[in-house]
Amino acid sequence: MSFWDRIEAGIAATRKRTLGAFLEAMASQKQRRNEAAFSIALIALSAKMAKADGIVTDDEIAAFRDFFQFPEKEADKVLMIYQLAQQDVAGFDEYLSKVAKIFDDAPAVLEDVLDCLFHVAAADGVAHPRELELINRAAEAFGVTPAAFHRLKAAHLGLGEDDPYLILGVDPGASAADIKSTYRALVRDHHPDALIARGVPPDMIRIAEGRMAAINTAYERILTNRD
Repeated sequence: MSFWDRIEAGIAATRKRTLGAFLEAMASQKQRRNEAAFSIALIALSAKMAKADGIVTDDEIAAFRDFFQFPEKEADKVLMIYQLAQQDVAGFDEYLSKVAKIFDDAPAVLEDVLDCLFHVAAADGVAHPRELELINRAAEAFGVTPAAFHRLKAAHLGLGEDDPYLILGVDPGASAADIKSTYRALVRDHHPDALIARGVPPDMIRIAEGRMAAINTAYERILTNRD
């Protein structure tokens, strides 16, 4: 069964029950981590995020399609899930708990999902306070580390005054060798091949670009400050 056939099967299931119930069923499956699971979870949370400020703008929808690229012939399948999530009476927190359960043994995947939510929040050029509140709740529900959260924040909202050591997740007193080792590990973990290996659809690996830029900038600042 192809990726888009699995998406269509997911849509068929949601016609018989709520999307929230479908996510719960996904969490209970033994072989639950795949591209379809990631994609449906992301579509659902993105739809909830887009409604966070009370309206869904064309910019937000365009941003969703920007990082979640799909063939035009498949647009109706994707948008149906998007609309089902917006119509579902289940709240954002309920969706968070189900997605966290689906990927409870894959923290890197949850970081990928949070990355996409940041993208949706910043799509219209301004991250609404309500959206940022939901992102903070998502980070907490997913157990995302402070370093990972700051990397994603810097990738989408700018580095600002965020401590580059915090973004890399290293102590300011760490040796140059330890900092370099940590940096290389982060580069390896966020390489496109690593994202694909953990179930991120190939068309979405570009979400790592901003993250990598934040990692590289933080590392360069540390090197400059130590010279």
